Parts: sequence; C-alpha cells; structure tokens
Amino acid sequence: MKRLICLLALFPLLAQADDFRMLAPLPAPAQETLRQEMRDNLIALNEILSLLATDKLSEAAKVAEEGLGRSAMGKNARLPFEARPGPQMPREMHALGMAGHQAASDFAEAAAKGNRQAAMQHLSALTGTCVACHASYRIR
Repeated sequence: MKRLICLLALFPLLAQADDFRMLAPLPAPAQETLRQEMRDNLIALNEILSLLATDKLSEAAKVAEEGLGRSAMGKNARLPFEARPGPQMPREMHALGMAGHQAASDFAEAAAKGNRQAAMQHLSALTGTCVACHASYRIR
C-alpha cells in the first residue's frame, strides 16, 4: 500500500516527462481564461450533441454560433492583456483556434438550413481542431 501511494504521488511527474506537446507559455491570468473557455466550449459542445440527438438542428446551430463560432470571437478584448490568451498564443495554436471558430460557424450555417449531413461533417471538422490543438499544445 505504501508503495502504491508513493507511485501515485510520482505519477504527475512521470506523465509530464512523456508529454511531448509544445508548451504555450501563457501568463497565469491568460491560462485561467483559457481553461475557463475550454470548460465553456465543452458545455456548448455537449449541448449541441444533445440537441442533435433530438433532431433540433436550428437550436444546435444557435448554440454553435453563439458559443463557439465567429460570433464568440473577441469576447476577451475587454480583459487586461495578461488575461487574454489569444494574442499570447503561438501563431499555429491561435490558427487552430480560429479554424475551430470557423468550423463552428460552418456547422451552424448547415444546421440552420436543416442540412444534417453537412452539419455533421462540419462538426467533425470542429472537433478535429480541438483534438489537434490539445494534442499539440499544453499551457503548463
């Protein structure tokens, strides 16, 4: 039991040693803003999936555009610079974020038109940008 506790205590250090993602050196306030955005994005994505499961495409379109799409861009402009993650991210990381906003808007447009197949393709592109960013970058 004692060995197990020691191993569990070392696990975070071992996990970091194998983390080959690029560090995006953001100041602590920007890290906190980004973490909150990611939690909000997961909530929006879950809501979109729930709405799709009940064939509510127009409602899913609204959530996607307002929560994740181009309409959601720039919401941190009112924050002090040190709390704004976007301008401090590596250029490629920021580009992935912008591509995600675009994919969400593309999803919203297709879903609003009732085109489920196109909407699902755009949703896959959206989650693909999430996966690519989280697989490539870390903030600590």
